[in-house]
Amino acid sequence: MSATVCVPLRSEWLALRGRLPHADLVYTGMRRGERRPGSVLVAGVAGGLTDDLRPGDLVVATEVRRGVEGEEVISCPAAPLLAGDLRGRGHRVHTGPIVTVDRVLHDRAERDRLAATGALAVDTESALLMAADGTTTVVRAVVDTPGRPLLRAGTPVRGVTALASLRRTAPALDAWASATGEREVLLAGPRSFCAGVERAIEIVERALERFGPPVYVRRQIVHNRHVVEDLERRGAVFVEEAGEVPVGSVLVLAAHGVAPTVRATAEDRDLRVIDATCPLVSKVHQEVRRFTARGSTVLLIGHPDHEEVVGTLGEAPDRVLVVADPDEAARVQVPDADRLAYAMQTTLAVDEAAETVAVLRDRFPAIQGPHSDDICYATTNRQRAVRRVAEESDLVLVLGSQNSSNSRRLAEVSEAVGTPARLVDDAADVQLTWLAGVRRVGITAGASAPPALVDELVTALGGLGPTRVRPVGDAFEDVSFSLPKEVTHR
Repeated sequence: MSATVCVPLRSEWLALRGRLPHADLVYTGMRRGERRPGSVLVAGVAGGLTDDLRPGDLVVATEVRRGVEGEEVISCPAAPLLAGDLRGRGHRVHTGPIVTVDRVLHDRAERDRLAATGALAVDTESALLMAADGTTTVVRAVVDTPGRPLLRAGTPVRGVTALASLRRTAPALDAWASATGEREVLLAGPRSFCAGVERAIEIVERALERFGPPVYVRRQIVHNRHVVEDLERRGAVFVEEAGEVPVGSVLVLAAHGVAPTVRATAEDRDLRVIDATCPLVSKVHQEVRRFTARGSTVLLIGHPDHEEVVGTLGEAPDRVLVVADPDEAARVQVPDADRLAYAMQTTLAVDEAAETVAVLRDRFPAIQGPHSDDICYATTNRQRAVRRVAEESDLVLVLGSQNSSNSRRLAEVSEAVGTPARLVDDAADVQLTWLAGVRRVGITAGASAPPALVDELVTALGGLGPTRVRPVGDAFEDVSFSLPKEVTHR
C-alpha cells in the first residue's frame, strides 16, 4: 500500500490492529533511520511538555524536531487536515512541534527547556520513521505530563488511557490513508480578496493606527472569521449596533452598508463615523434612493436576511420589496406596474439573478433597471473562474465563512456544473473522507477570504502525497478604491 501507519511499540500496534483497512500497519519496534516510500503516518504515545496537556490528549505534529537542539526539523504539512478530522470526531487535539530524543526524559527541567521552544510533546521515534519524500503525518496520545511524570504511581492507568485514546483515532487514521496519493490541484483565478474587501480591512487597520484601540466596528467588517479574529487581536471591537458604542468613540461601518437609521444613531451618540461600505454597494443604495425619489417601487433582488439587503432596504422601507429568486419574482404583487424598478444585491449568483430579472421583465415590461449591473465585478469574475475549475475537477473546495454570500454562491456554481463543492473556513475544516479517491481538486476562495488560506490549503494537500498545482484563469484584477478622508488626512 502507498499509505503506511508506523507504530514503534507492540502495545500501540495492538491498539490499532485490524482497524485500518486502507493502510499498511507496521510495527517498527525500535528500528532507527528507516525512510519509507509513499505517505507515512507515525502513531503512538508520547510525553507531554506543557501543563495544559492531560493523559489521553492527542498531539498532531506541525513539525518534528530531531534532538534536544533541533538538529533536524521535518515539516508535517497535512497536520491541519488530520487535526481537524480528529476534532470533528470529538477528540481533544493540540497541534504543534514534537521533539524526538534518544532517551526518555524524566527530568522536569529538561522538559521545561523543550517546552520553552514551543514544543508540545516528546518521543523517541517519530523523527526516525519519516517518509522518504517528506509526506509524513504524526499523531501522539499523551501518556505522561510534567505534573504526572512517567515514573510515578498512576502510570499504568495513564498508559491505558493513552492507548484507548490512540485506539479511538483509528477511523481518522484510516480516513487519512484513504485520502493519500498523487493529485492535481486546480487554482481558480481570480480568487480571494476583492478591492472592496481590501479597502474595508485597510480602513480598520488605519483607524487603529491613527486613533488607537479600541476602534468599534458595526457587525463583521467583512464576512470572514479569520479577518475578524485578526482585527480583534489588534484592538478592533465588533458590536451588533451603533447604540452599543460608547459616546464619542470611533465607529467603522462594515463593507455591506447600513440603513440611514444606523447613521442617525451614530450621530445621536456623537460617534466619529468612518464608512467602509464597498463603493459598489453604495451604488445600489444610490439607485434605490433615485428610483424611490421618482415615485417608483423598487424590487430588490437578494436574500432578505443578508446585511447588504437589510441596509439597502432601509433606504426606503415603504417603497422596497425584496425578491429572493425567480419563484418569488413570479408571485410578487406591486402597487403600480408602470412605476417599477429593480436593483440587486451585489453578491448574487449571476445566472439566478439574470433569471429573476427575466421573470420580472416578462411580468412587468415597464420595469426599469440600473444603468450598469449591480452584481460586482469580483463576484462575476470568481463565479466564472470556479465554473472553469469545476468542469475539470472531482471536487471543489471553496474557502470562505458560512455567512459569506459570495462564497456560498461559488459552491453553488460548482454544484450547478455537477461537481461536488464544500465551503470551508480553512484547511482544518476539510474532512479527509471527502478526499478519498479524489485525484483532481479545484480550489477557490470567496472575495472576503484571505489569500494565505489558499496557500495553507494547498500545502496541507501536498502533505498527503505528490501534488501538482495548476492555475486556471487569470488571478489579476486591476480595480482599486480610494480610502475615506478620515483615515488619510491628518
